[in-house]
Amino acid sequence: MRRRDLLAMSVGVLAAGSFAASGLARAKWVPAPNEDDEASRRHDAGRHYAETDFGRIAYVERGTGVAALFLHGFPLSSFQWRGSIDRLSGIRRCIAPDLMGLGYTEVASGQSVTPAAQADMIAAFLNVLAIDKVDLIANDSGGAVAQLFMCKYPQAVRSVLLTNCDVENDSPPEAVLPIIDLARAGIYPDLYLQPWVNHKDVARSATGLGGLCYSNPAHPSDAALEQYLRPLVATPERRALVNRYTVGLTPNPLQGIAPLLRECTVPVRIVWGMGDTIFSRHSPDYLGSILPGVTGIRRIPQAKLFFPEERPDIIAEEARLLWRA
Repeated sequence: MRRRDLLAMSVGVLAAGSFAASGLARAKWVPAPNEDDEASRRHDAGRHYAETDFGRIAYVERGTGVAALFLHGFPLSSFQWRGSIDRLSGIRRCIAPDLMGLGYTEVASGQSVTPAAQADMIAAFLNVLAIDKVDLIANDSGGAVAQLFMCKYPQAVRSVLLTNCDVENDSPPEAVLPIIDLARAGIYPDLYLQPWVNHKDVARSATGLGGLCYSNPAHPSDAALEQYLRPLVATPERRALVNRYTVGLTPNPLQGIAPLLRECTVPVRIVWGMGDTIFSRHSPDYLGSILPGVTGIRRIPQAKLFFPEERPDIIAEEARLLWRA
């Protein structure tokens, strides 16, 4: 049997399990009215595009003054940060772009979408917006981009708030390797993302995006899934781009970065969800051992990978603490 067929068979088993699990999940909880519907409409209405050599970078922006830049996870988009922006736009110019290959950003033909290329795109994006320095807030693969950016463009970083994300000795994490294999075979969005768009209860099941990356079984909302996944499966070209983004997470994009991080003296705050099954629970201590500017590490019990979306109050609290320092 060909490797592609084996991959398809294995994911078929996973999908069947997801449908079964979703039935159990529905028996355990009744979703509250979806407050994200209005947030999604505001997000669409407030979307801007910055013209760069990397493509048309989609982003949202609220607030004035000193700039804070939010870098989202995979396969999410700038919509991940809506709650944090609500809470912080009164004291910062909050800007959240969609990384290349995700969300609504329109990538230039032939443009690399690896984490290193994303860091260069961020530099060009900030230049277009005439921003010379930012407070970084990042999650998941956005955290890898943040680390690359702070090493290559240290003059552009005022402070960094890192949540669960890649680190040099855990990138890409083992849990993501099967997804990378599916992307190499060209079938990742077809076998995962499209079914989650079509059956959102499956996306929220124990073996779906929700069960793996969120603590609350009501997350992600239907509106969030539409924001995150619908653009990624909209056309064959976008599906191919998602596969390319995923394959670009290997080889380790952070290989050899430790000496550069040791030279980064900006204030850094680390906030880590300890219920995360994707990234290592030991990574906060690793980051604390190599980043000289770490002002503290906060561990959130039972919180999973995408807790910044579920608990924007924590992000806002920690950001204010970091910025005051």
